[in-house]
Amino acid sequence: MASVEERNAIREAVRKICADFPDQYWRDIDKAGDYPQMFVDALTASGYLGCLIPEEYGGAGLGMAEAAIILEEINRSPGNGLACHAQMYTMGTLLRHGSAEQKQRYLPGIASGEIRLQAFGVTEPNAGSESTRIETRAERKGDKYIVNGQKIFISRVKQSDLMLLLARTTPYNELTDKTQGLSVFILDLRDIKGRFEVQPLDMMFNYHTNILFFENVEIPVENRIGEEGKGFRYIIDGWNAERILIASEAIGDGRWFVDKGTKYASERVVFGKPIGANQGVQFPLAKAYAHVEAAACMRDVAAAKFDAGEKCGAEANMAKLLASEASWEAANACLDAHGGYGFTREFDVERKFRETRLFMTAPINNNLVLAFLGQNVLGMPKSY
Repeated sequence: MASVEERNAIREAVRKICADFPDQYWRDIDKAGDYPQMFVDALTASGYLGCLIPEEYGGAGLGMAEAAIILEEINRSPGNGLACHAQMYTMGTLLRHGSAEQKQRYLPGIASGEIRLQAFGVTEPNAGSESTRIETRAERKGDKYIVNGQKIFISRVKQSDLMLLLARTTPYNELTDKTQGLSVFILDLRDIKGRFEVQPLDMMFNYHTNILFFENVEIPVENRIGEEGKGFRYIIDGWNAERILIASEAIGDGRWFVDKGTKYASERVVFGKPIGANQGVQFPLAKAYAHVEAAACMRDVAAAKFDAGEKCGAEANMAKLLASEASWEAANACLDAHGGYGFTREFDVERKFRETRLFMTAPINNNLVLAFLGQNVLGMPKSY
């Protein structure tokens, strides 16, 4: 576990990287719908995207607490960690459940950035949050699987070399345990055999999100991770890391909004005094600040438990819930403080406003977080 001094050094190092990519860089990227390749390259060169990969595979061997700091600081800058955060944690399924040969084949390249693992193919049009209902089929034919189906809301496919794919290997109606029958594969996007179509979605934010179509796409059996039919459990195993890191990005956004709103409210003079002297402007920002800091405390607890190998499902989910809501509260307080200027591109508030709203919906809707807490923590009847 890193010391306080080491964690502070990580914060400062990430801030220095982000300082080379100011507001205008992200503003231009957003307006053009481009991928922030220069920023991702700089972060890759720093080694921070491989922070969770053990040193034996060329990673930094850091913990979840340090990974959380990295993504928080990116989002506290004008940037957005969603452009590359999957490179940090998607490999977790491979790390925890892959064979020794698979880990040696892929992890060193992922750690160095030579191999980009940015895409995670789970969500489907007819399944959504009910992942056990996915229909994309992977049928084994000798030494390969043949994949047919469709995925939606899959980001950064064109910016990836590999995709982690969840597909059905046993028909749903043949199962007694509906969490079985799904398998995880590593799909090499650099060498597709079969028909694979990537159709970009026109979204309210610049995340390079797509619909995917698979027609007789071949995946070697050696690219299946773990046992056939156990894939859903392997995916669940990575959810706590994802929740903690998404919470960290929301906390970074929340702190950006509070900083931005506070500065503007302290400098903007109307009726002879700074607007921040008015309680109607000051109190919403102060309240949002309190909620963002409280969410950060829960995130820290979740990360500490994760790094200690303790169960942290409740804490990880609460961190995601509280951080996403606090960031959205801060976004609204910041926008209100800016008034009409908040809607102009040059202030960056509207861009961050659009971006942070996603965290209450994805990668899991906050209502499902509440359902998890109600059922699994409070012991109430299942609500869905």
